Amino acid sequence: MVYETGNKMVDDALERVLAGERLDRTDGLALMAQPVEPLAEAGAVVRDRFGDGTVDACSIVNAKAGNCAEDCGFCAQSVHFDTGIDNYDFIGPEAVLEAAKRAEADGAQRFGIVVAERGVSKEHRPEEWAEVLEAIRLVREQCDLEIDASLGILTEEEAAILVEEGINHYNHNIETSPNYFPEIVGTHEFEDRVRTLEVAKEAGMDLCAGVILGMGETPTDRVDAAMALQEIGIESLPVNVLNPIEGTELGEECPEITTEEIVTTIAVYRLLHPEARVRLTGGREANLAPDEQHLPLEAGADGLLTGDYLTTGGQSPGEDIEIIERAGLEPNREVNDFDPEAVKSRSEDETPHSPAVDTVESTASVESGDD
Repeated sequence: MVYETGNKMVDDALERVLAGERLDRTDGLALMAQPVEPLAEAGAVVRDRFGDGTVDACSIVNAKAGNCAEDCGFCAQSVHFDTGIDNYDFIGPEAVLEAAKRAEADGAQRFGIVVAERGVSKEHRPEEWAEVLEAIRLVREQCDLEIDASLGILTEEEAAILVEEGINHYNHNIETSPNYFPEIVGTHEFEDRVRTLEVAKEAGMDLCAGVILGMGETPTDRVDAAMALQEIGIESLPVNVLNPIEGTELGEECPEITTEEIVTTIAVYRLLHPEARVRLTGGREANLAPDEQHLPLEAGADGLLTGDYLTTGGQSPGEDIEIIERAGLEPNREVNDFDPEAVKSRSEDETPHSPAVDTVESTASVESGDD
């Protein structure tokens, strides 16, 4: 018997998803217009059917900050904006390892090495490339974590080397729909991001690619972004929510996004991507009240970015575990078999997991993106 929400449109889509059918753009647009309650119910059913009942936590380190030549309108690290962050070169393998060990202690299953630039280049910056590879080796050797990377545009040779070194997922967010992308980024094109994802996938890496909600895009843009990701073929779909950073292009006037919009989008993304990890990431604390953060998990999300973001601090991993449990789920412990109670009991005034994070002023408390 197929679960029924009482909404015919949602129930029909749910039945097809559970039968193994892939929903299309027309379905996505129709679902986005439905009430949030039946969508959330359907999202949870799909998550329970295709998932493992856990919420997977990933963590990142901002391994190289600022002075990025790209003009992404949301990004505090773009050289085009004055946001007051500290700029620094690659922090070095040992500092990356320190961040990874803290992420491991905090219950993360995945650890992402992130740099702020168009791309880590083996040809043009060979010393930096070598340090990145050494950092990957140290983390792989000394931590029980899956190692991910967000290093910008890749060549085929670079992608092959990263696979040999043990990178599991490559993160390269598409940010928004192909149609709305030029409103947010002017220094490169949507197709450039897609091509990097294709290169990473062809080399053998799984893909982590997602969006930022609340940048002025329409519900149609949100669906079109999900369809683009469906075509690319991803394993992890991070959903960021914009927290405008003062000094960026989107830091002044941007329409607010409601809790209902966030939960609706999460649920629709779950129906469109039944087998992916739909991951709630940057901006969730800024856009959702503490007693609301469990709602996207109840609507089908099964992943979180825990700890600090790129240039701002996040909430404690212990708080994240409590949110997971409030949603009736449990943390994933498949790779890193940690003690959730030990993480929750850790003193709240301990420093966050990332030694490289540098906080900036914003209209709230958390940066918008994780790419």
